[in-house]
Amino acid sequence: MKEQPSSTNTASRVAADITIKGEIISPNDIRIDGNFEGKLTSNGRVIIGDTARIIGDIICNDIDIWGAINGNIYVRDTFALKEGGNLAGNIQTRRISIELGSKFNGNCQMITEEQFNALTGAPAEE
Repeated sequence: MKEQPSSTNTASRVAADITIKGEIISPNDIRIDGNFEGKLTSNGRVIIGDTARIIGDIICNDIDIWGAINGNIYVRDTFALKEGGNLAGNIQTRRISIELGSKFNGNCQMITEEQFNALTGAPAEE
């Protein structure tokens, strides 16, 4: 298993044996290793670990995906689909990285920060 970094700032974590349905709003980084169904919004980085299974939409600044997601993703800056990651859904992001050995089935639109803010209703970063 590859090293999956976590943030050095305050980060929340959903462990592998946890299942959550609903909405998560995090002002900081968050790591999901369990199951989540709903909407996830983070003002930081979202890390989807290799044991994670997500159904729903994600809005964040940056995302690294090793697990499986079925939903749409809106990223202010950098989207990264890592080896072993699986996304069935659409991406709207400013930058993208898709590694060999990952699976992506959907559409991708490259957007500006202003377009991200308009799509998500997010305020502009200072």
